Amino acid sequence: MDASVNTKVGCQGCRSSEPLPFDFTMAFHPIVDLGRGIVWGYEALVRGTQGQPAGQILSQVDESRQYKFDQACRVKAIELAGRLFPRTDETRLSINFMPNAVYEPAACIRTSLETARRVGFDTRRIMFEFTENERMVDTKHVARIIAEYKRLGFITAIDDFGAGHAGLNLLADLQTDLIKIDMEIIRGVTDSAARRAIIAGILVMARALDITITAEGIETEAELATLRDAGIDLFQGFLFAKPALEDLPTVSLRT
Repeated sequence: MDASVNTKVGCQGCRSSEPLPFDFTMAFHPIVDLGRGIVWGYEALVRGTQGQPAGQILSQVDESRQYKFDQACRVKAIELAGRLFPRTDETRLSINFMPNAVYEPAACIRTSLETARRVGFDTRRIMFEFTENERMVDTKHVARIIAEYKRLGFITAIDDFGAGHAGLNLLADLQTDLIKIDMEIIRGVTDSAARRAIIAGILVMARALDITITAEGIETEAELATLRDAGIDLFQGFLFAKPALEDLPTVSLRT
C-alpha cells in the first residue's frame, strides 16, 4: 500500500500539542454478514472510560477540539483493535470520522497510518464512515477525502443514510464502498409498504453504483427477516449483540 503522505499542513490542529481535557475510550459493536455466516467487522463507538454514553463525550468537543478529537478517536480505535481483533482473519474495524475536521486528506491520515503500522493492524481492514447528519461545509472537499482514503486502500461508508442534510445529493457526489441505511427507516419496516419500497429503491441504486448495503439498528427477528428477503446480507443492531466496552461482544449470527 502507498502510505506516502504530505506532512506540510499549516493548520492549528496539526501544530497544537495541547491534550484533550477529558478521557474517553471505545466500545465495539459487530457488523455481521449473514450471507456468509461471519462477523464482518466491528464499529468503534465513543464511550466514557466508565461506559458513559457518546453524547456525554461529544458535548465536550467544540470546534477548536474537532481535529484533535477526530485524530484521538482514530488512534484509540486502532490501538484497541490491534489488541482485541483476531490476527488470522479479515475482520474489519469501522471508525467514524468528522469530514469537517480533515484539513488535508493525505496529511491528516498520517497518524492513522502510523498507528496501524505500530500495532501491526492491516490498514486494508479499516473502514472510515461519516454520518449524513454532519452538515457538509464543502462537499467537494469531502469527495477528495473519500478519493484519498480509497487510494490508500481504506474502505469508505456513509452512515445513517436516509437521515440528515444531503439526502440523495450526497450519494450523487460521493460514491463510497458502503451505505448504512439509517435505523429510522428500518424501524417498522415489516408493517410498512412505504418503508419497504424505499429500501428496495436504495438497493436498486446501490447495485447500479456497485455499493454494498448495510442495515443498521436491527432489533427484531421480523425486521431481520424482512430485510433478508429484500436481499440484504450485512446487518448491525442489538439483535446480534450490544456494544462491549474495550472488548469484542459475543455475537449471535442468527443464520
